[in-house]
Amino acid sequence: MPRGSSPTLRKRRLVGELRRLREAADLTIEDVAARLECSASKISRIETGRVGVTPRDVRDMLAAYGADRGTLDELVQLARDARRRAWWDEFGDVAPGRYVGFEADAERVRTYQGLTVPGLLQSEAYTRALIRAVLPHAGPTEVDRRVELRQARQALLVEDDPLRLHAVVDEAALRRLVGGPEVMADQLRRLDEAGRRPNITLQVVSFEAGAHAAMDGPFVILSFPEQTDPAVVYLESPRGDVYLEQPPDVARYSDMFARLGAESLDPDASSALIGRVARELA
Repeated sequence: MPRGSSPTLRKRRLVGELRRLREAADLTIEDVAARLECSASKISRIETGRVGVTPRDVRDMLAAYGADRGTLDELVQLARDARRRAWWDEFGDVAPGRYVGFEADAERVRTYQGLTVPGLLQSEAYTRALIRAVLPHAGPTEVDRRVELRQARQALLVEDDPLRLHAVVDEAALRRLVGGPEVMADQLRRLDEAGRRPNITLQVVSFEAGAHAAMDGPFVILSFPEQTDPAVVYLESPRGDVYLEQPPDVARYSDMFARLGAESLDPDASSALIGRVARELA
């Protein structure tokens, strides 16, 4: 699937246009709900992407906004495209499809991880050990499916037009023995090998750096090929995933990542540290 063409990103474009057209028509969510004889919460959930949008919904809303025929045809087709199934839908029981869809559409991903190796760079044994520790009640089938999904996501890094990944990892993630010394040593070798790929930039923020720009916690910045698709910041938490899409928020995290990169070891020095920790485990 060409980057930028998945249902996830098309739905994002659609709801963004619906919101923009409503505001251009100088209508509130309550105004639209009254005209369409539905609840205001339905319109709100559509505009925030929390529910699906049918072609009928789009026709009704655009009629209320006085949109022209060309806009109507374009957005109705976008609504149809947004309802198509993607490969990650089959994993909907173990992972939120929205993030996986954004990742599949992204041209570039910048991520900071403080306690774990980034998912796109994890070995199978490391992933299994991590899932068992974080989700102790997960059965074997669920663990297998989560591992399978993570491996499917990693294919983005080895495609003909691969995802560009810039990962900054805290030294703590290198030294935490997830799965024991043997699993961790193998993970570190895999991590070092990944950092040598032309589409991957890997940096380690060492303990010697002291306090750094991302002490508040991990985050991911996803950037897309088309300028019409603004970047998204993803924050994962036990209480639910958070997506920041407003330009000031994206700019703040982009600046944080730039400062973090400047405070971290360069790729060669990072590789040397990863190798040193791996040898200590051996």
